[in-house]
Amino acid sequence: MSEHFDCLIVGAGYAGSVAARELAERGRLRVLVLERRDHIGGNAYDCLDESGILIHRYGPHIFHTSDQRVYSYLSRFTQWRDYQHRVLANVYGRYMPVPFNLSSLHMAFPGEKGTRLEEKLLSAYGEGARVTILSLREASDPEIREVADYVYEHVFVHYTMKQWGQTPEEIDPATTARVPVLLSRDDRYFQDPYQGMPLEGYTAMFRRMLDHPGITVELGTDARDRLSLEGGTILLDGAPFSGPVIFTGEVDELFAFRYGRLPYRTLDFVSETLPVDQYQPAATVNYTVDQPYTRITEYKQLTGQVFPGRTSIMKEFSRAYTGAAGEIPYYAVISPENNALYSRYEALAATFPRLHLLGRLAEYKYYNMDAIVARALALCDRLLEEQERIL
Repeated sequence: MSEHFDCLIVGAGYAGSVAARELAERGRLRVLVLERRDHIGGNAYDCLDESGILIHRYGPHIFHTSDQRVYSYLSRFTQWRDYQHRVLANVYGRYMPVPFNLSSLHMAFPGEKGTRLEEKLLSAYGEGARVTILSLREASDPEIREVADYVYEHVFVHYTMKQWGQTPEEIDPATTARVPVLLSRDDRYFQDPYQGMPLEGYTAMFRRMLDHPGITVELGTDARDRLSLEGGTILLDGAPFSGPVIFTGEVDELFAFRYGRLPYRTLDFVSETLPVDQYQPAATVNYTVDQPYTRITEYKQLTGQVFPGRTSIMKEFSRAYTGAAGEIPYYAVISPENNALYSRYEALAATFPRLHLLGRLAEYKYYNMDAIVARALALCDRLLEEQERIL
């Protein structure tokens, strides 16, 4: 089969689908996409639940970007529903905007004290600044540290321990930096200029992206049964494959865990359909001080669907990934030790010149959706430039 294709892509999520479309369309290559799951779209896959409400099977995905190229590219395959994501923290039954901002500050410290604290924060960091919680804890002003202690205890520490199974001191600073204090009254979770939800859903967008005569998608196909890497040579169905191979899955699995497993966090989801019009005051509510789950998402508020008298919610539980059947690795556990282990796999992959690692799992990093699209476009730019030089 290998001689019929110019390029092999493993995975039909964002990374694989964007790369497949680019190489088939711009490069006029014949692209084979192997996807282990029974659907396209990766973790962004959405579908109707039993009640007819569109849900995201693998947790909520909200598109946002400041990259005009990424936004324009995806807009070829979908129209957008204008949606500005807002998240609330349930702090002992009181709803507080997240990220913690100036509105949250006045809820936590009402009256004159809140006004004084606002003035101090703006003076120290500037209006609109995004300051990490751990940075605030290191401030010299005792009142700023008091704010930091409040945020730390009521918004950050318990949520982080549930999410990562670690103390905050054990978390990589790059991960911690994703939980900011925003010195503004802008209560949107993201401030990017381009935000929204695909009007017909993510799956419809991916279906259009992969709808090209040069793309063949095989679902329910484990690439490990078709692909082998031996002595610098890539074999597809037992025959040498000389075209580019873009791999978007777990890199340790690709090499049969030769150096051991890379640690990840996985998620368990509990979905419910309830006989109410609306369950909670925002699409996403984080449970930052109690409950075993990290958050609840109400999907009607994301999609804008109208279903009087019923709504679907999803609770998320985070735990360590073990590699057991049915588990999905969602988040790389970033640490010097784990990065060193990944580097060994990265060096091994580099011994196969036509093998390209792309995406969260293959690169062992956290990427937002727009960053994955940008990286896929950049990789294809390089591959197509190489093709032009050869020709």
